[in-house]
Amino acid sequence: MIDFSTYVNNALTVMAEEAESTSVSSASADSVSAGSVSVSTVSQAAAESVAQISEDIGEFQAFLQALPSKITAFGIKAAFAIIIFIGGIWLIKVIRHILKKSMEKGKADKSISHFVDSLVKVVLYAVLVIWIASYFGVETTSLVALLGSAGVTVALAIQGSLSNLTGGILILLLKPFKLGDYIHEDNKGNEGTVNEIGLFYTKLYTIDGRTVVLPNGTLANTSLINVNMTPIRQLILSFGISYSADIDKAKDIIHETVDAESRILSDKTVKIYVDSLDSSCVTIGLRAFVNNEDYFDVKWALTENVKKAFDKNGIEIPFDQIDVHMKEG
Repeated sequence: MIDFSTYVNNALTVMAEEAESTSVSSASADSVSAGSVSVSTVSQAAAESVAQISEDIGEFQAFLQALPSKITAFGIKAAFAIIIFIGGIWLIKVIRHILKKSMEKGKADKSISHFVDSLVKVVLYAVLVIWIASYFGVETTSLVALLGSAGVTVALAIQGSLSNLTGGILILLLKPFKLGDYIHEDNKGNEGTVNEIGLFYTKLYTIDGRTVVLPNGTLANTSLINVNMTPIRQLILSFGISYSADIDKAKDIIHETVDAESRILSDKTVKIYVDSLDSSCVTIGLRAFVNNEDYFDVKWALTENVKKAFDKNGIEIPFDQIDVHMKEG
């Protein structure tokens, strides 16, 4: 069998000889008619053309000879990449399983468990793809920079939602309150029972039957009172009596009303005192302790019962008034 390169070289030699003879004949005829064409110039141009063709064919031949080895090398790399990808998927599943079990043992909230699992999944798959791309020779620095720029752009576009998301994660992790707690927040003065804690918003159910939706970013960055942190709560009330009323009698009436209320905790100190001397009345204060679930019922009952007892015993609760003195000039 004739070698491809030998065949090409023989063909090129024949082409060169024919081109040279043709060039010489053409130059002779032209010199007869015009007398000015150089035979050597034409021969040199033909030789350069043949040399260029020979070089191109040589490069193509080299490519064909190297192609099988390149295909074999690429196939091996592709096979290893597939093995790495399958192994990476299995490793990611193992990591996620371990993380889920750890969060279940730590009794983490389901919302934050789901969020952390999704976040870890996305990050690990991104790392796996970048690793495989670098294995094939892709410049990962530019890819990471591009992903970083895209992440910054998206973060700026949704920074409000990200703030709420971060606040939700902090609330679920630090647990300043939980479902069923009664809280007061100082930003807008909202209060109510925590009905739902989401990643972005927390819902409060108020005493009058409304649902208040609060952004977690706001809740995480403002002070709040969690009434249910302790099982009992101090009840603070104040009653105004006229300056002409008997203070000791008024205090005895309040004390009798408190003693008649069975939901007041008897093992805690009850304080009845003169709180202030105001412009129109003497203000008497009451401090007692009740269970959290009884707070509002006891507050409303005591306020009503003290008013009735004052009326029954002639203790006046004055309204604001102004004394005007006329002076003759």
